[in-house]
This record gives sequence, structure tokens and C-alpha cells, in this order.
Amino acid sequence: MDKNFLLSTETARILYHNYAEKLPIIDYHCHVNPKDIAEDKQYSNITELWLGGDHYKWRAIRSAGIDEKYITGDASDYEKFKAYAEVMPMLIGNPLYHWTHLELRRYFDCELILGPDTVDEIWNLTCEKLADPAFSVRNLIKRSGVDILCTTDDPADSLEYHKILAADETFETAVYPAWRPDKCFNINKPGLRAYYDKLGEAAGVEIKDVASLKEALSKRIAVFASLGCRTADHGLDEFPMFVKPNPYAVEKAMEVALASDGADVTPEMLCVFKSGMLQFLAEEYTKNGWVMQIHMGVYRNANANMYKKLGPDSGFDTIGNNDIAAIIELLDMMESGNALPRTILYSIDPTQNAAIGTMLGCFQTSGDGMPKVMQGSAWWFNDTLDGMRAQMKQLANLSVFGKFLGMLTDSRSFTSYPRHEYFRRILCDVIGSWVEEGLYPDDWETLAQITVDICYNNTKNFFHFGTGKTK
Repeated sequence: MDKNFLLSTETARILYHNYAEKLPIIDYHCHVNPKDIAEDKQYSNITELWLGGDHYKWRAIRSAGIDEKYITGDASDYEKFKAYAEVMPMLIGNPLYHWTHLELRRYFDCELILGPDTVDEIWNLTCEKLADPAFSVRNLIKRSGVDILCTTDDPADSLEYHKILAADETFETAVYPAWRPDKCFNINKPGLRAYYDKLGEAAGVEIKDVASLKEALSKRIAVFASLGCRTADHGLDEFPMFVKPNPYAVEKAMEVALASDGADVTPEMLCVFKSGMLQFLAEEYTKNGWVMQIHMGVYRNANANMYKKLGPDSGFDTIGNNDIAAIIELLDMMESGNALPRTILYSIDPTQNAAIGTMLGCFQTSGDGMPKVMQGSAWWFNDTLDGMRAQMKQLANLSVFGKFLGMLTDSRSFTSYPRHEYFRRILCDVIGSWVEEGLYPDDWETLAQITVDICYNNTKNFFHFGTGKTK
């Protein structure tokens, strides 16, 4: 893992070191806690920083046969880190191996290989460094070169920490909320009434029908926009065939949902309600100039016993069934209503890359120099060495690679930013191989522009971001 790690050609090395390496980061989708940024949290040890909520690592430790005690149980922080260290040598071919050692090098200046023989030395070294105020959350973000960071926030969230950060002129990184309204659509699940009460309280609206729900959402969108929000993120784990909204049927679905707390909602009602509400939100997003991100195809909480024990986002999600036809119906429904916002599509299933690549071309009607619909970077189980390369090549085969939007962390850790380095190295290696194989000319001005655009400019332009706290 020297300075030319993953850069197999001279062209790749020039592109990375001269153009990509030092560019700022726009992390337009992640799951870090804005409270930790506002309060400038400091971690007590490497387990708290790395293993506290990282289900990537949890899955790896479980997959080596380690007892749950050392993952989410009552083992000490040292014991949990030791369990991860014991698994590390076996993770050959897994991106966790690369990410872990990139983080050790970039943040802790540690070139040791993590394993049973080095666990004590690395534990002590990292604990000592984490005690330094230079390793507070804000300093980690600054050290990582993050220009803009978008968290993931529910419409009912108070956004109190975003308000604190927006007013703090001493912190240069812009921290914006990102709208995640999934709970609004879960009319087939218990807890709907309680959630709508919370949302209504945040908006100052009593939610009792579709009109009042739309009013509450519109008011919350205005608050999010006032704090710099540029994007809405949707996790579409279920795939109804979206239909042209019928106002009466949407109202009836909500009436049944509220009366039964979701128990009597049929699949048909869910389909109608989601269609109607997504059409409404698409109009709101278009009006506000927001980007809609769609993450699709996850089968959540596959292990029912562990879900009961640990709850969601604990490492028991998997690749589910994707219905590309449903996504086409959704995009067409929005386009037919003249309200298809700029959209990014992520599929957890890598076999969907070609389908998405061809779908993009059906909805490119912006005419403003940027695509209206784009495939996002290889997501979740696909942001591996092979997964990233495959996704990049498929997108290049079927669409306009020079407009690609680059990387995002999708992470809960403040030291995950070497994933951007990993992406940029792979990107430069892919482009470099095309040049040196004679598939593209060594036109350095164009190559440099493509590289910088994918790593930074395209994202900035697609989301209409300014620079740092400049809106």
C-alpha cells in the first residue's frame, strides 16, 4: 500500500497524484450524527470510533465465527477490537482490509498490519492519539479535506444541531441536512399514528388526512431548505408497481392506515399511497431544485431473531429482489407530471448495472448541461475493488462516464473518508488502463478534466452546491 497503491499504469499515477489526490471531498450521503459534529465529540478509543455502529465490520467478525458478545455484546472495548484484529488477516479480498489499513495510515500514521501480533501496539498507539484534541470530530473532518457533508435526517427531526453548525463561523465545512422521508410512507407498519403526531408537532400541523400531511411535509421542506438542504434520499425496499395517483384512493388508504395503525392496509393501498405521495414530493423537490436519491433493492432484517434482539442496521440486511420495471414506472410517472427532479439511482444488486445504465438514457431531458438521471457509485455490498470497477465500466459502456458523480461514504464513521481515496485510485486506474490500451487518446487536458469533474465538479454542479458554507 505504497503511494502507487492500485495505480497500475503511469497514466493512472499521473492522473491520481497530479489531479485527483488533493481535491476536496463532497460527501453528499452519509449517516454520521450531526450532534457529534456540533459538540465536537472526542472518542476514547479505536473501538468507539470504528466498531460502535459499523455493521460492515460486525458482519465480518460474525462471519469468522466470533461470538456476538465481542460484536454488540458486553465484552470490553479492548476485547471487541482484539476480535476484529484476529479476523483481519483472514479478510483477504475484502475491502475492509484496505479501508482499515488506509485509515490507520492516514489518521494515525501507523503502517503496522493489524492482526493478533500487533493488536496491543495499535490499541495503545490509537488510544494515545485519540486523547489529543487534534482527533476531535471536527478536526477529523477538516483533516480529511471535507468541503461539504450531508447527513441523513427525518422530516420530524428538530435539526437543532444543523442550526448550531450553520451559525458557527469557526467551522468551515458546510454540514447540510438531507431529507429522508421513508417513515412517512410506512402506512402498512405499526407506529404510523405516533410518527404522524411527531411530524405534525414539528410542522405545527395536525395531521389527520392527506391534505394536512402534505402541508406538514411542505413546511418541513422549507425548514430543511433554509438550512442548505439540496437532496432527498429514499430507501425503496418494497417495489409496488407505481400508478397514476388517484386522489380518492390515496385519501382512502391513509384513512384505513390511521384507523388501524397500518394493520388493515393492503398491498394495493400501499401502492396507491406511495405513488401519490412520491408524485407530490417530486413536485416539491423540483420546485426547490433538490436532487432525489433512490436506494433500492435491500431485503431488510433477514434474520428475524437477531432483528428482535438488536433492531435495524445491525448487519442483517442483504441483496433483495429488485424490480426495475417499478422504478421505470416511478420515473415515468414523475416525468409525465412534469416533475421529475434530478435523480440518482443506486441498486444494491450489481446485476442491475446494465439495466440502470440503459434506463438512464430514457429520461435525459434536462438540456442544462447535466444529466437529469444518473447512476450513483457502487453502493453498499458493491463498493469493493471489483464492484467499483465493474460499475464504472458498465456506466461508461452505456452512458456518459464524464458526467459520473463520484463517491460518497454512506458511513457512520468520521474516519471513513479514505473510501474516497480508494474510489479515486480505482477511477484513475480504470481511466489509465483505457488510455494505455489504446482505447482513448493521451489527451491530458481532457483526461485531467474528466478526472477532476468525476471526483468533485460534477457533484458540485449536479446538487447546485456552493463551496464550503457558501450557499
